[in-house]
Amino acid sequence: MAVAVRRRPSPRPGRRLLRFDRELGTRFVAGADEAGRGALAGPLVTAAVLLDHDRLRGGACARLGLLDDSKARSGLQRERLYHDVLACAVRVSVVAVPPATIDTRGVHVANLRALARALEAVAPPEGAALLSDGFALPLARPHRAVIGGDARSAAIAAASIVAKVTRDRLMRRAAERYPAYGFETHVGYATRQHRAALRLHGPCALHRRSFVTIAAQLELPGADAWT
Repeated sequence: MAVAVRRRPSPRPGRRLLRFDRELGTRFVAGADEAGRGALAGPLVTAAVLLDHDRLRGGACARLGLLDDSKARSGLQRERLYHDVLACAVRVSVVAVPPATIDTRGVHVANLRALARALEAVAPPEGAALLSDGFALPLARPHRAVIGGDARSAAIAAASIVAKVTRDRLMRRAAERYPAYGFETHVGYATRQHRAALRLHGPCALHRRSFVTIAAQLELPGADAWT
């Protein structure tokens, strides 16, 4: 009787992600990703990272083997990887979209525009591969939308780490100004603690008025959809 053997996940998934990028057949690869798209409060943060695969050498760059989707890494691992990415990347860019812009444009459109701006800001050289996580962007240059890209491409995963760490730092700083909401723990997402704080205190300046949970607090259209 054959017994199925379950393989353990690789402790260094970044090697697979780096191989994906190298197999694109170009020296330079730029990836973009976001953090905070589904949060109730705080900015949407996008980041782009430009990697030169001819220069990924040395101890810091070896640690890129730990790259993965930022959600699959602990806070401490993300902080360490953040510094490794900055040490190894040719260029890194960050674009933060405030809640008022998200309310005006809608989160999807705001996200696509910010991802495009972030990729443009790293100025990929001619012939570079430009990658985004999941969505085609309003970008003049040819690029590729990679479904599940933060778990497939090293450049996108690196951008995911930068976006997540940057946004978490911003929200922890915001917690000092708005201590009633617990931003230092849930960083603006719709946890039970956050919803309870909204019921008790109402929204603050960082909350996205267009989201239904916030609309319910302000008795705006869409409040009936609040659960």
